[in-house]
Amino acid sequence: MIETESDRSFKCLAYPQDASLTEVNSFSPLMPTSPSSMINQYKFEDEPESKDLFITVDDPESHITAIETFITYRVVTKTTRGEFDSSEYEVRRRYQDFLWLKRRLEEAHPTLIIPPLPEKFIIKGVVERFNDKFIETRKKALHKFLNRIADHPTLTFNEDFKIFLTAQAWELSSHKKQGPGLFNRMGQTVKAVASSMRGGAVKNRPEVFTEMIEYVDIFSQKISLLDKISHRVYKEEKDYLYEMKEYGSVHTLWSASEEDLVDILKGLAGCIDQCCKATEKRMAALSESLFPAVQEYLLYSEILMGVLRRRDQIQADLDAKIDALYNKKTENDLLSEEIGKLEDKVECASNALQADWDRWKQSMRLDMKMAFSNVAENNIHYYEQVTSAATNTINIFYFSVCILCTVVCSCCTACLKGAIKGGIISSETNVVLKSANATCFPIQDLKYVKLKLRL
Repeated sequence: MIETESDRSFKCLAYPQDASLTEVNSFSPLMPTSPSSMINQYKFEDEPESKDLFITVDDPESHITAIETFITYRVVTKTTRGEFDSSEYEVRRRYQDFLWLKRRLEEAHPTLIIPPLPEKFIIKGVVERFNDKFIETRKKALHKFLNRIADHPTLTFNEDFKIFLTAQAWELSSHKKQGPGLFNRMGQTVKAVASSMRGGAVKNRPEVFTEMIEYVDIFSQKISLLDKISHRVYKEEKDYLYEMKEYGSVHTLWSASEEDLVDILKGLAGCIDQCCKATEKRMAALSESLFPAVQEYLLYSEILMGVLRRRDQIQADLDAKIDALYNKKTENDLLSEEIGKLEDKVECASNALQADWDRWKQSMRLDMKMAFSNVAENNIHYYEQVTSAATNTINIFYFSVCILCTVVCSCCTACLKGAIKGGIISSETNVVLKSANATCFPIQDLKYVKLKLRL
């Protein structure tokens, strides 16, 4: 059988023949399992199979022209690969350049799982696109996008990816013009839509891919629900924080007009202030650890369905040719040859997708585990800070009210020790114990006292 150039290029979609499905997870660093493996981590300079491409996205800059306003990001690449002319490159790229790279990777590797890009920010208006928080969030997402590609065993050697990392702006612009034209891309899109509609009724889809589709469908529902709930929790925390800040200021103002309650009211105001700061840290951790992970895998669910549909398109083409072979009595040789080529394509596409699927699931589990662990850890810190603030306030309260006790030394001394240990008062603070006739007494001689700290 004679192979065409398109057939040979399609075989590039599959992993190299010597590649194994048990390769190092390209999305996440290899976790050491023994002391020797931990030591080997630091010998990467002498190991040819170790990471040899390092990419950093930073230094966003705003550009204003007569036509548009946009942000560019510096992309710094350091490498030891022989196919690169230099060991270090520095270029500037805008969001549209990243979109171009993603589209080119999808065209070259239709059944590989291409990492997602952050979505365009169009919900809250154009002005919001250029605030510092949005730019920082996008910068981190673009950094992750490029490094996921760099760590992928196939995508990392894509020629367009290399050009993206090394070419200057005018060179990249010239290279973009060499790609397929607008009408060609529109034709491919129309063909893909028509094929996807037909691919929904694939006759001979292997069971493993049916299970993948069911998994992605359930995963998409769960991750979407998690995204909605986490944002609702964040909004409730934000509303709670706003009310707490108003609540604390009320106690501060009130203390100015209540001389006998100054210590209690200021103590409560301080406690509320500490709780507000702890809440702000908790919200920041939520938006920096959980939100990005959930959003990324929400986009991944859409990408996975697209990859599975494209594999089904190839399967559907093969099924159609097989049906035609049985229905036609002529041109059997030609159809048999086309069927053989399509069988090779289906096999390549299936192998590539299965290998990427295993890697993706491992990466997803590690990323989500890390995100949830960070949330749990931050919640623990939050409750520790709130509990500490409340305990300190209660100690102040004990020293500012009338206490009736049969053995004063066993009760009040414990409160005093707790206050000193909690850092509310120093050990040198004078504790004045007064009876009704305003005479000072030693603490062990009192039965009914009013305690007031001179802080």
